[in-house]
Amino acid sequence: MSPSELFHTEYVESAVIPGSVPLETTNTDFEVLGVDHLDLTVTDLSRSLPFYEKILGALGFRKLVHPHYNGFHNAHLIIGIKEPAPEERAAGHNRFRAGLHHLTLKAKHKDDVDRLHNFLVTEGVTVLDPPADYPEYGPHYYAVFFADPDGMKLELVHYPVPWSYWRDTKMEDQG
Repeated sequence: MSPSELFHTEYVESAVIPGSVPLETTNTDFEVLGVDHLDLTVTDLSRSLPFYEKILGALGFRKLVHPHYNGFHNAHLIIGIKEPAPEERAAGHNRFRAGLHHLTLKAKHKDDVDRLHNFLVTEGVTVLDPPADYPEYGPHYYAVFFADPDGMKLELVHYPVPWSYWRDTKMEDQG
């Protein structure tokens, strides 16, 4: 199939990434629009809430006012911060155990990645990997990686809008 056939309007409108295959249970009557909310469990709320308030505030999030939920939101996502069960508090975070490996937020502009990096450095946040192109993740994949107080890996990435990203990936693969 040629690139022009792969990126025909029907594929783009259906959000089917060329080269992907349906699952045995794929039901085209459903369409998930995105992630509504994500709750992160931290070992110490008094340490982590100020961290997330600072970082997410810098990224344009607002504090969600709720009597039983510590959350932050923008127009696309709610991120909640929760305490672990008392018997689990000492376990800490390990991204190589079952559960969340890392959380990536997508920036609208490439320079947002650099601006966040500058903010992280100014605030003394642990930067795991500075802003750079990461071609192993795809063309034009530009990201900064950092850690929360529990060592949870966080990332801010920018790459072109999804369809041009996948189209360019396929075009580059065909040389």
